[in-house]
Amino acid sequence: QVQLVESGGGSVQAGGSLRLSCAVSGYIYSSYCMGWFRQAPGKEREGVAVVYTDSGTTFYADSVKGRFTISQDNAKNTLYLQMNSLKPEDTAMYFCAADSPGRSWSRALTPLGYNYWGQGTQVTVSS
Repeated sequence: QVQLVESGGGSVQAGGSLRLSCAVSGYIYSSYCMGWFRQAPGKEREGVAVVYTDSGTTFYADSVKGRFTISQDNAKNTLYLQMNSLKPEDTAMYFCAADSPGRSWSRALTPLGYNYWGQGTQVTVSS
């Protein structure tokens, strides 16, 4: 049973930074397609950043490029999302998700079909 547990959310002012963490346990894949997704009230869940852990290939939503960085610590089985220059529009519940590394790159940022999800951590950015 794969479990993903997010942490690190909170409330910050615009321009501030946060680092989210996602601890992975019970993994069954030797590598993963892992990513961060977010969902604001009344909006659909959207992809933020994804990494293929075997190759290190990353994908970012246009809205976060240059501000957010996804990274992994294989020794700790932990995924991170460093978020800088936060904006009020970044306010959302952030989720960690994992899938097999065979997931098509064209669907990396698409939430549909990811096998495993965490419970989410709230990020609130005030202006």
